[in-house]
Amino acid sequence: MPHPVFDDVIHEPHRLRICAYLVPVAGREFGEVRDAMDLSDSALSKHLKALSARGYTALERGVRNGRQMTTVVLTPAGREALCGHVAELQRMARIVGTDRRVGPRTR
Repeated sequence: MPHPVFDDVIHEPHRLRICAYLVPVAGREFGEVRDAMDLSDSALSKHLKALSARGYTALERGVRNGRQMTTVVLTPAGREALCGHVAELQRMARIVGTDRRVGPRTR
């Protein structure tokens, strides 16, 4: 079970979606991630730069069928950070879900 930790880098909505999209696979082609997230190349690059600066994602370059390919990979550190962030969101949701007070607080 991951330790619940709020991660402000992953929490940004596009970055959270990118990380979640990368979880079930070893890596996805840059263009596939771009299209799935409905982002421009430059916007995706900006988010990947922020994630890579923390060691959460990596870009692997190679050639397939004579064509240059860039694959986006969620690193083990990225997977751990994502799991910890989701665990923290779940923890927070449980707290909110058990608070049955109605209306503003009284002093």
